Amino acid sequence: MEDARELANRVVARMMRDDRMSQWLGIEVLEMIPGGCTVRMVVRDEMNNGFGITHGGIAYCVADSALAFAANSHGSHAVSIETSISHVKPVRAGDVLTASATEQSRSNRIAIYHIPVLNTEGIAVALFKGTVFRTGKEWDLS
Repeated sequence: MEDARELANRVVARMMRDDRMSQWLGIEVLEMIPGGCTVRMVVRDEMNNGFGITHGGIAYCVADSALAFAANSHGSHAVSIETSISHVKPVRAGDVLTASATEQSRSNRIAIYHIPVLNTEGIAVALFKGTVFRTGKEWDLS
């Protein structure tokens, strides 16, 4: 029988196969556990906005990917129903962003995650919270 960590890794590998946004961002999964995920990406020049700083959507996207992987790691489909982000420091091209999703609460249908986004120096640049709906549909990992 498959253990929970192995299942989590197989689900994320399956998700990444078709996740064009995470691929475009260059997201790398550093750690995957049931209910938790840490990802990393390098910010590129084309991700900057007109102020010469990285568009806030980039920090949002890396956190959202960590949320998706963590929320689906138990083997059933989960989709976000509410998210929020606070941008607390600017991000620049060349920064390495790390987002770590941690499960705060999980029931049969709803789960809540906190995801801080850290820069190269380990300083929080964004604080993300996500709530997901757990559909009950199992992942097809064939």
